[in-house]
Amino acid sequence: MSIHARIAELGITLPEPAKPVASYVSYVRSGEQIFISGQLSNDANGGIKGTVGVDVTPEQAAEAARLCGVNLLAQINAAVDGDLDRVVRIVKLGGFVQAGPDFEAIPAVINGCSDLMVQVFGDAGKHSRSAVGVYKLPLGFAVEVDAVIEVK
Repeated sequence: MSIHARIAELGITLPEPAKPVASYVSYVRSGEQIFISGQLSNDANGGIKGTVGVDVTPEQAAEAARLCGVNLLAQINAAVDGDLDRVVRIVKLGGFVQAGPDFEAIPAVINGCSDLMVQVFGDAGKHSRSAVGVYKLPLGFAVEVDAVIEVK
């Protein structure tokens, strides 16, 4: 099954890739790797904003991380000219959670994105990662995730 077919089977419609909001590019290819800039928990409805553990529940935060994953898929799709079957492996995800002072379940939040990568790419979606709680994220979004992808 093609990756696009798998995405459709999961009920996902890829959005237009987000444009950079500052002085950077959405992705950079270096050799067989693509470095995807951080994708926020944004969607057509405005996304999920707020502080996890304060005004965003852990469940909402995991959904926010999944939104980041969908946005990563859109950027990856753009980087490989629409041929997601060129993805060899999701190498690494870097997850950032706008966390309240008592919220410690950062890895569980980022599982929302990690699990999506495995659902879409199977074993090639298994990756290394970091999961970090931060004071603030751009534009008030709850979660941001960046990625390193190996392609052929």
